[in-house]
Amino acid sequence: MSKKQKKMLARILAGGALFLAAELAPLEGVARLLVFLIPYFVVGWDVLWRAVRNIARGQVFDENFLMALATVGALALGQYDEASGVMLFYQVGELFQSYAVGRSRQSIAALMDIRPDSANLERDGEIEEVDPDEVAVGDVIVIRPGEKIPLDGHILEGSSTVDTAALTGESMPRTVIPGGEVISGCVNLTGLLRVRVSREFSDSTVSRILDLVENSSEKKARTEAFITRFARWYTPAVVIAAAALAFIPPLFVGDFRGWITSALTFLVISCPCALVISIPLSFFGGIGGASRCGILVKGGNYLEALAKLDTVVFDKTGTLTRGTFEVVQAEPQPGTSREDLLLTAALAEQYSNHPISQSLRRACGEELTAERVHDVEEIAGRGVRALVDGQKVLVGNARLLEEHDLRVPGCSEPGTLVYVARNNTCLGYIRIADQLKPTAAEAIGRLKQLGVRRTVMLTGDSEAAARAAAAPLALDEIHAGLLPADKVQYVEKLLETKNPGGQLAFVGDGVNDAPVLSRADVGVAMGALGSDAAIEAADVVLMDDDPAKIALAVEIARRTLRIARQNIVFALGVKGFFLLMGVLRLATMWGAVFADVGVAVIAILNAMRALKVPQKDV
Repeated sequence: MSKKQKKMLARILAGGALFLAAELAPLEGVARLLVFLIPYFVVGWDVLWRAVRNIARGQVFDENFLMALATVGALALGQYDEASGVMLFYQVGELFQSYAVGRSRQSIAALMDIRPDSANLERDGEIEEVDPDEVAVGDVIVIRPGEKIPLDGHILEGSSTVDTAALTGESMPRTVIPGGEVISGCVNLTGLLRVRVSREFSDSTVSRILDLVENSSEKKARTEAFITRFARWYTPAVVIAAAALAFIPPLFVGDFRGWITSALTFLVISCPCALVISIPLSFFGGIGGASRCGILVKGGNYLEALAKLDTVVFDKTGTLTRGTFEVVQAEPQPGTSREDLLLTAALAEQYSNHPISQSLRRACGEELTAERVHDVEEIAGRGVRALVDGQKVLVGNARLLEEHDLRVPGCSEPGTLVYVARNNTCLGYIRIADQLKPTAAEAIGRLKQLGVRRTVMLTGDSEAAARAAAAPLALDEIHAGLLPADKVQYVEKLLETKNPGGQLAFVGDGVNDAPVLSRADVGVAMGALGSDAAIEAADVVLMDDDPAKIALAVEIARRTLRIARQNIVFALGVKGFFLLMGVLRLATMWGAVFADVGVAVIAILNAMRALKVPQKDV
């Protein structure tokens, strides 16, 4: 418990002891009132103060006002023990709610326990422990075995294995070597690492992820927004209803005292705590449970949209496939050698970070000299144009060469074809192949089992390469040869044809798919362990790039929504029953306590189930 919660518990225990003493005291009249006022004020003074303060601010109708009005009214009617007892049990319920919310936040904090406490900064050959905020880009830090990686950077020295479970939910550690990258939030397991920092702490992966999770509550689901609006109208309505119950029936049947008592009971029953606390807690728990599995959801609204998926659209490269291309064939035209074809392509592509460019440089195997290349221009969706040794070179797809009136040789083999031309002459083509991710087929199958009606793949690759990759996946539609703008147009068409009430998700790598990620109802990005573009562009980020996690995200979302709806039905059902009993004068003030505090406790316990994802689903 927090310090504040411990103080509240002490007040409740003291108030409870004083309440029992008052019950046992053989007193009547004013003396009885005074002994019950002691536990009443010990436990409930802050409820009364909040009610008065909110009224002064114009915020009249809330649970503090309802509880203050009901208990003060009970005191005025001589029901001293009921007034004191109701306030006592109300505060017990409030403490439980506070504890439940705190536990949920602590659970999420534990699951996302990635914020480092310090960094070992290397200065003049000495190691100094500093706050991560004090480390600048370009500084060198040392990360010992067992320590959290405090900032993103490039490894200068050392090899190790890194625990990424806090980011991905995966238990298998990853190996890192000199020249590779490490990101904040992971744990260095085995070796000493010297790392040159590439980002300030405020821009690091750990800061972005923590900010994402902390701000997820700002984007409310429709169910949450409905409860907020409902409570805004519900509370004034029940106060008016209670007033009517107190003063209208006595005009016809008399017994003002009895009807006022029923009205006060009605007010206690009507407190909306169970809904106002448990519904947001359900969505908060769902987001926390998803983060435990390496699925970052930016808000309850996206969790609700995931639960209603009708259509899922996939990018191919880096999403369904590994995105690690390898050259499997180099086919030069007569008069050109294989080595010349590969070297020309690699030189022109040496400044690009695209996976295809990287595969061309690996296949070349020669050291590339930057001075040989000038005027490099990347043409979106087509390739690269550059001057290599003073000669005009084109490297890209068939469309690029055809736009320059060059004929390209055909190839019937599956894969991505990269054509190379120099001085308006086609030198040949290079065939590059990608591999499906191991869980790609499982991802599509599970989505079908969950009732997703339509699965579509959009890719900039050739038709042959797209169909070869999609053959084992049982996709409903495949559209190839698309530019980024074409993908947006296709998504627009799919949005028009989705089922009413259904949602469309686009799953991409988050780097070059930003426009279509933004246009979809839900943009799901392969996070590549926290790439900036993924976190910025998408609504949901899969930290370990596993497409099977999409189905898991849907299952978590549906479970969360199911829990929230259970709480709505349960709370409204029980309260409706007791409100009817109150109108019929069959409910007592003690029954009202159960209808308020008891229902709230049960609903909150149910909401906390959303935080725990069943192990079979992970």
